[in-house]
Amino acid sequence: MLLDLRKMNQLIDLWLDEDVNYYDLTAKIMIDDEAIAKLGMNAREPIILSGLKLAEMVFKKMDPECTFEATKKDGELVKTGETFAVIKGNAQALLTAERVALNLMQRMCGIADLTAQYVKEIEGTGAILLDTRKTTPGLRMIEKYAVVCGGGRSHRLGLDNGIMLKDNHIAVAGSIAAAVARAKAQAPMLTKIEVEADRLDQVWEALDAGVDVIMLDNMSNDHMCKAVEIVAKRIPLECSGGVRLDTIRGKAETGVDYVSVGQITQSATCADIGLDDV
Repeated sequence: MLLDLRKMNQLIDLWLDEDVNYYDLTAKIMIDDEAIAKLGMNAREPIILSGLKLAEMVFKKMDPECTFEATKKDGELVKTGETFAVIKGNAQALLTAERVALNLMQRMCGIADLTAQYVKEIEGTGAILLDTRKTTPGLRMIEKYAVVCGGGRSHRLGLDNGIMLKDNHIAVAGSIAAAVARAKAQAPMLTKIEVEADRLDQVWEALDAGVDVIMLDNMSNDHMCKAVEIVAKRIPLECSGGVRLDTIRGKAETGVDYVSVGQITQSATCADIGLDDV
């Protein structure tokens, strides 16, 4: 997944404005205007990196002339105590940018780490881990990017990325067949249509309606196995609902193609990253 750097620049302005307001009073008082600092970004625990480009952009927003040299790439594992980036530039600017840069990377690395744990649990099953739209408002793009750094994939960035017909949409339309027919009549040609099914009869109906993907929502593992038999690889199947680290393996082993997990963005703990003088 790619980051839209234009959007990131806009967000960085907002994040810095929130934290700095008029100026960094402490840095202005305590540090000479021309002072130069050399700071190392280091891992205080094992982490999977995510957000290096964003951190660089934050520092360079405050000091366009600063240098940001990374020894690792996003998606790579960093050991405890390892310095993975060195920043050199105006001391006032770098210390003013420090908290925003660290906040971003700590959040993103935490998501990448948790995602990697889920991905490891389903190794060998053939299933692919997907994220959801259960993201922090304003941080969706970077959180979904972090999922990709951890080995997962993005389901959709927003509501305009695909048609997802859930129970309420189907209830309004009257049936799965009617909902799918209406969607097909008006959707852009390249748009996929996915239908949520929580019963096996709905799987049959969605398949007959010609959908592109079926989401098996909160189904038992036994029922998902039957759904896999019904569909017989004609279209992809996604498993969703109540997936946890201790249950994902069993769900993936049913034969579904995708497993979507909200917890990887909802429940991730921020990684411990420091910025120290080097």
